[in-house]
Amino acid sequence: MNTDFLPEEAQTAPPVLTVSALNQAVSRMLEQQFPLLWVAGEVSNFTKAASGHWYFSLKDASAQVRAVMFRGRAQYAGFVPREGDKVEVRSLVTLYAARGDFQLSVEAIRRAGVGNLYEAFLRLKQQLQSEGLFDPARKRSLPYFPHVIGIVTSPQAAALRDVLTTLRRRAPHIRVILYPSPVQGEGAAQRICRAIETASRRAECDVLLVCRGGGSIEDLWSFNDEAVARAIAACSMPVIAGIGHETDVTIADFVADLRAATPTAAAELAARPHEEWLALVTDAALTLSRRIHRRLADRAQTLDWLSHRLISPAATIRLEQNRLSGLQTRLGGAARTPLNDARHAWRLLASRLKAQLPDSRTARLRVTDCAHRLGISFTTGSARQRQQLSALTAQLELLNPQRTLERGYAIIVDARGEIVRATQQLQAREHITVRLARGSAQIGVASVQPMIDD
Repeated sequence: MNTDFLPEEAQTAPPVLTVSALNQAVSRMLEQQFPLLWVAGEVSNFTKAASGHWYFSLKDASAQVRAVMFRGRAQYAGFVPREGDKVEVRSLVTLYAARGDFQLSVEAIRRAGVGNLYEAFLRLKQQLQSEGLFDPARKRSLPYFPHVIGIVTSPQAAALRDVLTTLRRRAPHIRVILYPSPVQGEGAAQRICRAIETASRRAECDVLLVCRGGGSIEDLWSFNDEAVARAIAACSMPVIAGIGHETDVTIADFVADLRAATPTAAAELAARPHEEWLALVTDAALTLSRRIHRRLADRAQTLDWLSHRLISPAATIRLEQNRLSGLQTRLGGAARTPLNDARHAWRLLASRLKAQLPDSRTARLRVTDCAHRLGISFTTGSARQRQQLSALTAQLELLNPQRTLERGYAIIVDARGEIVRATQQLQAREHITVRLARGSAQIGVASVQPMIDD
């Protein structure tokens, strides 16, 4: 447009803005001057549109401001604010250009005081971590096959029903003990501590579950209490924490021996499935059976080896018979030697006598008589020695173990191969071997009656 013919005032006047341009410029200025910030106030005029967007006002004692939280942000809020709720919003200061309304575009919302709670959470976490309560080295492993599981939670909690349902499905043989305690509200932390300490003192269970369902940080704050954390650390049995949902984290989760994402997950970690337990028992039974059979086979082989080394009574008898034959031969030789010496001496004397007294009838007769008497003497002595030898042989035959067995007696040998001579060598349910004149038998001892002295 040609402005040469316009008045001078018209040529120097500022440009005229439309309402839309003005509102957009103001909106950009506000967004540049005020970055994301936290604003505290009381919820008023809250409306949840069909689109899922939230519209409400934040007010304090002297002012108020409109606010909007779009559906994409509202679905992650974790709660729906109500009239009069004290909240804190993280928002961007902007202007709704269509109506020229000054408002807050809310990115996140939390109940008032959550920021202070989170700071307290971080301080306690750092303190307990510096004391070593979170150290993995102090965490205990869970029992492989627990017989009793303890639960610390509220009897009215939905988490309890979920845990019991899971345990009934996976391991119906496990006994459950409930240590009831409120899980939120005033005094809940002290009641939770007492329940944990009671379970620890009684030592009735193998593992303890501390659980509750999800909720806001205020609802879960009892499990961020220092006393609860120390009670869990001092518990005499392993502790599994199943508190809230997967995204919820409390101090109790860090101190517990194991953290589960949910109460149901805590029950699954505490109890192995019944089918898996039976499979492990069956496998152990098979392994034990194989080891027993292998041990019995080794013992049988050892018994065979020892039986080969054991000298039988028949061999002992043969050995004694050989010794007897040797003694008999030596005895016969000992009896004949004096007789031969006497005969030799007799011949020598007779020769000498004959040389000195030749043709001496009287001397011959005397010599003959002496020779006869000497012969009789030696014959009598030899007969007597033979009788003694026969008597000794008969006595030795009486001592023969085989003859004793043939008269109805038996030799009893215990499991160690020793001959049993008294009842003190026997024990009830012991197996012994009875050797008879012909063969042997294995007999079990039912009972042992000691010998009663008169």
